[in-house]
Amino acid sequence: MQRRTFISSMAAGAASVAVPMARAQSLPTQTVRIIVGFAPGGGTDLLARVIGQKLQEMWNTTVVVENKAGASGAIAADYVARQPGDGTVLHMAHINSHAIVPNLQKVNYDPIRDFQPIALVGVTPNLLICGQMQPAKTVHDLVALCKANPGKISFGSAGTGSAQHLALEMFMLQAGVKAIHVPYKGSGPMLTDLIGGQVQYSFDTMTAATPHVKSGKAVAIAQTRLKRAAGHPNVPTMAESGFPGFEATTWYGLVGPAKMSPALAKRMNEDVNKALVMPDVIEKLDASGAEDGGGSPEKFAEFMRTEQVKWARVIKQAGVKPEA
Repeated sequence: MQRRTFISSMAAGAASVAVPMARAQSLPTQTVRIIVGFAPGGGTDLLARVIGQKLQEMWNTTVVVENKAGASGAIAADYVARQPGDGTVLHMAHINSHAIVPNLQKVNYDPIRDFQPIALVGVTPNLLICGQMQPAKTVHDLVALCKANPGKISFGSAGTGSAQHLALEMFMLQAGVKAIHVPYKGSGPMLTDLIGGQVQYSFDTMTAATPHVKSGKAVAIAQTRLKRAAGHPNVPTMAESGFPGFEATTWYGLVGPAKMSPALAKRMNEDVNKALVMPDVIEKLDASGAEDGGGSPEKFAEFMRTEQVKWARVIKQAGVKPEA
């Protein structure tokens, strides 16, 4: 698997070139809290607990996950930005809190300036899906359907300004079509209506959509990374379906407050990279569709900057407004 090879090489590289200062940097001896901006049981919470458990074992201290849900992750991000930089408070950053919401509405933190990147944990595609009863089951046919029925084909999402919503906006911009966006309060109720036919299509997270695709209740039309995810090798990408460069993902990564020293971030990064290549961690990441984690803090910082620019452009071009 490409992700495993990439992480393995990055972890080996980190071990061989780590500077003495990073190795000498003292890890926290007090309880470490990983703050998650969403409710327990979701993808962000799951990955935080998987990584937190491994760091607890390696650091020989207590690592707990604390959920501060609300405002698409912005409440948790704002909280972490104001914490001390001693490594006792970390944050599982998310595309919503660090790339979308700050470009959509006013927040009390700067997603770049107020955080010290540690490591990218994983990237998951969205799946373009529909219920079995829908007429268009290829991207080509869906574009034709939308053009023949402008403003009438409905797409559900987990909420206004969510990663799923922005994937739809990117699709409409690139395809030159208009559709109806139907926001829900989470993927659960949206998927129920999609399967029942109350809403027709959706760009939903692979984690949420996969059980329904596997059961046959929903149809996977395309996926939204440039390469096919290991969990859906037979589902074409949007790029393969006539949309070159189309990439709309959900991603997760560990950060600390900006007050954290780069040396401490590098030291933590070494252990996150070690955790990401452990077989049981790989198994859990595969189950959630998270791939291509690992690498340096600098690589993660550049990734977040690129995502910010991309989604700021989509929000501006599509005229997306926050939910009233």
